[in-house]
Amino acid sequence: MVALLKNRRALMIGLSGVMVTVMTAWAASPASAACKNRGDLDVRYCDDNGDLVADTPKDSSKWLDPSTLIFSYTPVEDPSVYENVFTEFMDYLAKKTGKKVKWYGAESYAAQVEAMRSGRLHIAGISTGPTVFGVNLAGYVPFSIMGKGGKIFGYKLQLITHKSTNIRKVSDLKGRKIAHVTPTSNSGNQAPKAYFKEMGVVPGKDYKIIFSGKHDNSIMGVVNKDYDAAPIASSVLDRMINKGMLRRSDLRIIWESETFPTTSYGYVYNLRPDLAKKVVDAFLSFDWKGTALYKEFKPRDGFVRINFKQHWKPIRLIQKENKVIYTRAALEGLKLKKKKKKKKKK
Repeated sequence: MVALLKNRRALMIGLSGVMVTVMTAWAASPASAACKNRGDLDVRYCDDNGDLVADTPKDSSKWLDPSTLIFSYTPVEDPSVYENVFTEFMDYLAKKTGKKVKWYGAESYAAQVEAMRSGRLHIAGISTGPTVFGVNLAGYVPFSIMGKGGKIFGYKLQLITHKSTNIRKVSDLKGRKIAHVTPTSNSGNQAPKAYFKEMGVVPGKDYKIIFSGKHDNSIMGVVNKDYDAAPIASSVLDRMINKGMLRRSDLRIIWESETFPTTSYGYVYNLRPDLAKKVVDAFLSFDWKGTALYKEFKPRDGFVRINFKQHWKPIRLIQKENKVIYTRAALEGLKLKKKKKKKKKK
């Protein structure tokens, strides 16, 4: 199994006593009172079996059985490009489920999660950090990840700068203009906020954060010297280099983390159970040989099973360290203003 935590991350392991405040931006349903366990899930979901993801509704009238399944891949790069990459898989998914399958090109993590919460998105590949938001806010049930030889294929947070800068260590970031991806991105924001602080540099205080929106924007911004440096996902950088979009020699990697899980794949919690089973089977049985998926993501060669509770533990710990609030506002990167209560004079 991929090692997700190292000894130097003892800070993260000691976070069991830190509680993430779960605020809800939507009203609770009447049925929510019957739930025995919810954890960090939104009030409309329940987790009686303790696996940290929403349970399938017991009431079959609440199951989704759409004539067309909507599929979406995380908006890391150009959505139109990835529609072509996933075309063969979507055809296979349609064959295995007996349903039509349509592509949804989400422009942001927030849009993707909101689409699933509203019932407009049924199956998705959601990026590492936003996966936790999808689980808690949209009833997302991640079950798979891309792998190599049947084993999980991970990525690292890499801190990059242009080769011409004098930035050679994390402490050199002070006073600079640094590109982060989005507030919910793991390698593009959450992990660096936790790790850099441990190394004596507080993002947003010791240096200016500029959100680029996507990993490729951060990377090309560093290449073009728009940003002094950027924390990014190694898997995205590798793909861009393989496509000839830039040369590795243009950049300097200052620091990198341990390995994290990559984009998860899953379905919405209230998908009809037998249909959900067919979706899982489609992912795990799809043959990558000679497909656009293999060409795009090699050396990864297939989808493998994951367990959210186990494999996303380090991501949840990082988010707890950063006191993440699982709300739509937090997902969109909005700052919630706390109203100050005025004391009444007697």
